[in-house]
Amino acid sequence: MKNYNEIILKGRKVIGGKAEGEAIVSKIPLMGWGNVDPKRGITTERNHPLYNIPLKDKILVFPEPRGSGGFVIYGAMKRYGTNPAAMLYTKGLALTVLAAMSMDVPTITDFDQDPVKQIETGDYVKVDADKGIVRIIKK
Repeated sequence: MKNYNEIILKGRKVIGGKAEGEAIVSKIPLMGWGNVDPKRGITTERNHPLYNIPLKDKILVFPEPRGSGGFVIYGAMKRYGTNPAAMLYTKGLALTVLAAMSMDVPTITDFDQDPVKQIETGDYVKVDADKGIVRIIKK
């Protein structure tokens, strides 16, 4: 029997692995250097929708990084245990991949549907990055 509250997205594996948990979604790009506190695992960019919201153990969904090389600082969250459980993004670049590698969290991109439009903060998300599949259970 099909679960009508479930949406399945297919994408391309960046970093393999499995994770699941509550989604935290940014509808606007995330900026790195000077705008993230890896010790506390939060975005410190004022006026950003995720300002001061802990990312620890969440499924972080965002459209793309913003700015120059600063996004890589997200990778430092691993050192403090404040990192998200997985990352899903629409458009990345080498620094997005480097941050995912540094955090060593399942990461997927190049989706058949835009995850920022399909996933809402609070949805329960199951990520199987090895298969490139994301299961969304709507809140």
